[in-house]
Amino acid sequence: METKELILQTEDIHKATDLISSQLRKPVIIENKNFELVSYSSIFEDFDQTQQKTILSKKCPIFIIDRLKKEGIVQRLDRNPDPIRVHPIEELGFHQRIVIAAKHLGHTMGYVWVQESDQWMDQEELNFLEAVTPHIGQLMNDMQAKVNARDGRKDELLWQLLHHEYGSESQFRHDASLAKLSLPDRYSVVVFSVTAPEHNDMLGQLVSIIQRFKRHRRLYYLKSEFQVVIVVEGKARDKLSSRDLARDFIEAVKNETGEEHFYNFLIGVGKEYTRLYYMRKSFLEALEVIEIANFISPLPEMMPREFAKLGIYRYVAALYEKNSSEDYYSEDLLLLIQNDMEKQTDLLRTLEVYLANNGKGKQTAQELFIHPNTLNYRIKQIQELTNIDFSDFNMKAYLYTELLLLNNVSSYYERYKSALI
Repeated sequence: METKELILQTEDIHKATDLISSQLRKPVIIENKNFELVSYSSIFEDFDQTQQKTILSKKCPIFIIDRLKKEGIVQRLDRNPDPIRVHPIEELGFHQRIVIAAKHLGHTMGYVWVQESDQWMDQEELNFLEAVTPHIGQLMNDMQAKVNARDGRKDELLWQLLHHEYGSESQFRHDASLAKLSLPDRYSVVVFSVTAPEHNDMLGQLVSIIQRFKRHRRLYYLKSEFQVVIVVEGKARDKLSSRDLARDFIEAVKNETGEEHFYNFLIGVGKEYTRLYYMRKSFLEALEVIEIANFISPLPEMMPREFAKLGIYRYVAALYEKNSSEDYYSEDLLLLIQNDMEKQTDLLRTLEVYLANNGKGKQTAQELFIHPNTLNYRIKQIQELTNIDFSDFNMKAYLYTELLLLNNVSSYYERYKSALI
């Protein structure tokens, strides 16, 4: 039986993904219409950097989605049934690929991405992809129907609210009333994901903790294969009460799982809102926190979990893209890296901690486990080697952001090291 017929007969989207990948001899990823991971090929696994991030975080990076929207590719996919070739974005680790919208009854259910890299698909292969994609759309529609049937009407309504699939808030409130779904007057959305697929079983443990915790507090949760979304209800008249409750819950999870296992979670907390219309906004904010944490691979407790506290972390991906595309380096930081390599000093790390503590010597020395005199000596070395002016706020803010990338994104640090050769 031909591969095409096998695909059209299968009811398993993961098997269909592998069959498409086998036929085209290229890595394949399938995402839903919100660019969240549905399936990826296990046969050809030579995924580029962007696809690896998608597989790990279960969602396409937001800065890639923004780029695709800016270039009109997302809009073309909704209008055009034909495959679209997306050219590489080398500075983002995004290799050339073909994408086609998977539709069912005229509605876009998701997207099929085929990584081309250096070898373009020929017309026969494009025709094959176009022929099997409607079946993928049907499978995705069937998957959604099964999820709705299994999780019940309440969960279905919340998912629809999170994805802005309701025309008006009044209509949603009417349907929620019929389903006996109590709606929060004040809330924040919290998302728990895991650092790697082998930790997925922790999501089941998390649900058990939620069920015990919600006996005394109002929580709504939705569990998918890769994450748990929690709507934390605060007190109607108590500003930031949902945020405080989210903090209490996260601490409870940490206490129950133990620190070693707790740090297998990636956690994002969206801002607090009082209108249901903004529930998706809070959800996307929580996802952005997770995406940034995944991008920079932070040490435990280093990066804020709350979107409202992200500050400069929101811009590290944009800085990475700009500096990489322009092959830009900070001469001051290059000098410190060279000194650390040649003389086995730790000036780069010292500078980062010193800036993070806003130049407070006592706190910096304690965090680095060194004597204050040792810190003063290192700061003097930094000043002698570089042109860093610790009284210049703009310079300090820029250097701190660049240091976040250097110390947490290995490819960025290797790029700096290669500049010294």
